[in-house]
Amino acid sequence: MLMYLAHLLEPAFSGFRVFQFLTFRAILGVLTAMVFSFVFGPILIRKLTFHQIGQFVRDDGPQSHLVKAGTPTMGGTLILAAVLVSTLLWADLTDGWVWLVMFVTTAFGVVGFVDDYKKLKFGNSKGLSAKQKYGAQTIIGLAAGLWLYLVAGSSAETSVLIPMVKNVAIPLGAGYIIWTYLVIVGSSNAVNLTDGLDGLAIMPCVLVASALGVFAYVTGHAEFSRYLGFTYIKGAGELLIFCTAIAGAGLGFLWFNAYPAQVFMGDVGALALGAALGVVAVVVRQELILVVMGGIFVAETVSVMIQVAGYKLTGRRIFRMAPLHHHFELKGWAEPKIIVRFWIITLVLVLIGLSTLKIR
Repeated sequence: MLMYLAHLLEPAFSGFRVFQFLTFRAILGVLTAMVFSFVFGPILIRKLTFHQIGQFVRDDGPQSHLVKAGTPTMGGTLILAAVLVSTLLWADLTDGWVWLVMFVTTAFGVVGFVDDYKKLKFGNSKGLSAKQKYGAQTIIGLAAGLWLYLVAGSSAETSVLIPMVKNVAIPLGAGYIIWTYLVIVGSSNAVNLTDGLDGLAIMPCVLVASALGVFAYVTGHAEFSRYLGFTYIKGAGELLIFCTAIAGAGLGFLWFNAYPAQVFMGDVGALALGAALGVVAVVVRQELILVVMGGIFVAETVSVMIQVAGYKLTGRRIFRMAPLHHHFELKGWAEPKIIVRFWIITLVLVLIGLSTLKIR
């Protein structure tokens, strides 16, 4: 939005030309989202506290979490608002990719908001039923997949790229719709499962979103994409603004979410952020790299699947508790230690993912 204003003012003062540079607007996107979070974070926390919108703790969770009962939740609305405001201000709003990622992120945020609201209204930690939640996610995910399939200009745009290999892709055809759905919904729920300790999920989201922003910039740049062996996708570079907005909003939220947390993001934040990572990865054709960089999210999800399958097959639990971070809690690890170590692992995985930019 402000990019167009700067363009109009450019004849009067040539300095406004700097707003046409994507990297400059990306920096402004980070700062805008972060400042938004810093300004409105305390206001939101006070409002949530005043209206007694506090976290309900699962009865079957670690006993150490009982002290967190009543901590304000639904702080993800702050993240979502910061991301959308920053993106609307600094991105090119004629770019269809920008509107797609904002739609998917907002839609999943609405599902999370309803889920959080039901938990608060009925005074329990259940919220929406699994059928309701996954049904809504399925509709949104399939709609995004259908849109991407219909706008694809060639079969190459509906194929899965294999990392670190030139000119090798798996064509999916109409199956690309299902693939998109799986990536978006899987990523959304993986982040939601990870969001169980103070600050545990938000920092990996910041790191992964920042890396996806780099991939978006390269994919949307004709010269860089050709030099590095990437498929050029016109307009994808604008997603750098969206990704940096996530990074800025996430860092701003972490200020209040760091241990001991003053506010939790709730499903409204976790589902929205996970979906955002998934849809950006699909657009820039880096779905498999997302699995690598988001390894912590994958591990948390797989731990739940193993726990459920193991218990049904043998009647015994593989982990002391799932998701995985609870297992380490019950082993005696302090909560801050688990959080920081998971952050470090994510940083390493993100660096591995970024290394594939050159390895072809």
